[in-house]
Amino acid sequence: MPPPRTPLRRSAPRAGDVRAGAPRRSPTPAAVRWLIGLMIALIGTITLSGTALAAAAPAPAPAAAPAVALPAQSQDGIDVSGTLRDQNGQPLAGVTIVAARDGAPVAQATSQANGRWELTVPAAGSYTFRLDESTLPPGTQVLQGETTREVAEGSLNTVVFRFGEEVQGAATGGFATFLRLLVDGIRFGLVIGISAIGLSLIFGTTSLTNFAHGEMVTIGAVVAWYINVVGGVQLIPATIIAVLVGAALGAANELGIWRRLRRRGAGLIAQLVVSIGLSIALRYLILIFFGGRSESFTDYTAQQVRNYGPIALTDKDLSAIVIAVVVLLGVALLLQRTRIGKAMRAVSDNRDLAASSGINVDRVILFVWMLGGGLATLGGVLFALSELSSTVQYEMGFRLLLLMFAGVILGGLGTAYGALLGCLIVGILVQLSTLVLPLDLKYLGGLAVLIVILVFRPQGLLGSKARIG
Repeated sequence: MPPPRTPLRRSAPRAGDVRAGAPRRSPTPAAVRWLIGLMIALIGTITLSGTALAAAAPAPAPAAAPAVALPAQSQDGIDVSGTLRDQNGQPLAGVTIVAARDGAPVAQATSQANGRWELTVPAAGSYTFRLDESTLPPGTQVLQGETTREVAEGSLNTVVFRFGEEVQGAATGGFATFLRLLVDGIRFGLVIGISAIGLSLIFGTTSLTNFAHGEMVTIGAVVAWYINVVGGVQLIPATIIAVLVGAALGAANELGIWRRLRRRGAGLIAQLVVSIGLSIALRYLILIFFGGRSESFTDYTAQQVRNYGPIALTDKDLSAIVIAVVVLLGVALLLQRTRIGKAMRAVSDNRDLAASSGINVDRVILFVWMLGGGLATLGGVLFALSELSSTVQYEMGFRLLLLMFAGVILGGLGTAYGALLGCLIVGILVQLSTLVLPLDLKYLGGLAVLIVILVFRPQGLLGSKARIG
């Protein structure tokens, strides 16, 4: 009787083996959603915890000093800065700003020719910042010359003083405050939506979660600032140039990094890690070339507040809303009525089927990257104008990234309309949360929404269910 044959064993596929027939499992969309959400929640929790701990850290009591003398500013303290511009938008030079804690002055500064000032407080905590109105030029109308705010270590601490005439006839009371915050939330949500739609479209066509998308937002504002301030170009054409630069950078990202990684068979997790590294590298490159201080545009810095019933808006706030609505309607028409829009939706639904039907998938993905880069840079300029008092900061995109992810996941990853809906909800909740939360913790609402959605509806409001495993 012949001995039984020993069955042949197949060797396990090696890591990175992309030969035809090699078995390979990729994470399901639902698993990717959970991984993305957990990473974002972890980053947001660490950021918020660090800010809260810095703000709550006990500060040494200031040493007793004569009323006319101020303690020396410590090099180990915390920098606080701002820019002074009068009711006509002109910089105020030679104005004294005093920082006090528990009624005792601890630091002071004098504004420079461009209105810029900076001082150093000894430690984190609550400080009162006051303008010395005797140093103001004649005819300057001060609307708010004293403000109290929390100074936190490790964050950009900016103080804004308001100039101009008191708005007459503005509605007051709880309901009027609610309406104003609601409109502010809609404006903020539209700005987040413009910035985040590209993030959602990139995920839909490539399944890539791009953590470097926030730096594209920052680059848009920084490029517009350089063209506006250094180049002396008015802000509107500077913004158009910045959008073109953002589209070019999006194309460079796709051609130089992501297309090469896809052709080498890199997995989604590997690409995600690359995007995190790219985000960190870009952020610190911006810090090196732009600096860590807040810088102001030369246009649209100080504007008169106009009343629309119980709602008060400046012209730049209203312009940001109109621009965002027009651009988002244009993106919707692009997706629904044009050939490239239909091709984008086809690639998002099934990339292999789209390729077999004659669609040039690589060209569609390249267009998505260009569109996402342009929208992100436009969102950066609008974010700086409407939410940061016309100032540019090197980490502004990173601060917005958490809210962009919260809006995209809330609406449904990979869907443009879901991203818009989710970002509107997040923007409204963030602004309304200031009714019960301190102003420095208003972004906590976005993180809370992200966690709740991941627990109860991980596919998002407009997303489709996917099986894990």
